[in-house]
Amino acid sequence: MTKTIAILTGGGDCPGLNAVIRGVVRTAIRCYGWRVVGIEDGFDGLVGNPRYRELTLGSVRGILQRGGTILGTSNRGNPFSYAVEKDDGSTELIDVSAQVLDNLRQIGADALIAVGGDGTLKIAQALYERGVPVIGVPKTIDNDLRATDITFGYRTAVSIVTEALDRLHTTAESHQRAIVVEVMGRDAGWIALESGIAGSADVILIPEIPYAMERICDALEARCQAGSRFSIVVVAEGAYPIAGDKVRQKQAAENFGVERLGGIGAAVAAELNECLGMETRVVTLGHLQRGGSPTPYDRILASRFGVRAAELIAASSFGQMVALKGQSVTGVPIASAVAQLNRVDPQGELVRTGESLAINFGR
Repeated sequence: MTKTIAILTGGGDCPGLNAVIRGVVRTAIRCYGWRVVGIEDGFDGLVGNPRYRELTLGSVRGILQRGGTILGTSNRGNPFSYAVEKDDGSTELIDVSAQVLDNLRQIGADALIAVGGDGTLKIAQALYERGVPVIGVPKTIDNDLRATDITFGYRTAVSIVTEALDRLHTTAESHQRAIVVEVMGRDAGWIALESGIAGSADVILIPEIPYAMERICDALEARCQAGSRFSIVVVAEGAYPIAGDKVRQKQAAENFGVERLGGIGAAVAAELNECLGMETRVVTLGHLQRGGSPTPYDRILASRFGVRAAELIAASSFGQMVALKGQSVTGVPIASAVAQLNRVDPQGELVRTGESLAINFGR
């Protein structure tokens, strides 16, 4: 009998998702003769009446270079903690995973490919433990999954932030301003660190190194005295001061179990304005980092991940996540992939490189 493979994309969107879908569909159909169905809007599409459509070779034609995901996504559809509205208007979190299992059987799925970050892969592991044949594909611009050397979408995000820093340098210098640029990354500082080095930032603040504002002010004051009348400060959204805390727009309890970070850039800018006496501006790049066409590197990596996911299904190697290890794409247990975040080493070579280049990390 022809296998039916289901694929979904969960969590935040990311450049390269369509390349994964294309890689899975082309490999499944051309190499194995399987049928592929795409689940719409992440795990939301498996709750209630299932929402899905068949993916053919024609369905994935021309999508390699497109950003986003043709299947749609959601970062709120955790079936093990699903938000439903009660009669009184309040929201209750309930377990609807049984619906997901029933819908996968209804669709006739012989295997499920879940493409997503830490949250999506934890759901995938829980489904695998309940008997669903699952393969995971790591996706996050934050690059915070330890089991793979890198995740697709990350290089594109770094490229976008670096281009923004290049543009901001000219206006900062023209107006003798300090410009604070807040970037994504959650609890990992990779985007801020690599784009800050590539974009010639003067200060980089990351979650892994709690900062002291007086040291940042001293460093930027020294720049002014040396004749540099402008500064560029890159701040990861999860950065926080010594003896302080992260700035949150919403707590996890009020946002379907996921805290929403944001606002640290404005807080840092306000303090810099006070201590430097220099006109300060804030730029929050936000979802610009997620959008647009993936870089060639991410198109290739995502395509390799999609092909390898299909190969793991053919080998019945379920409960695995595809991962880049050195030059090879292989499979690793999903459980080990989500056990620990990939975070910047405060004493590592990249941070030492930045400090040798006179970048201040607030320490």
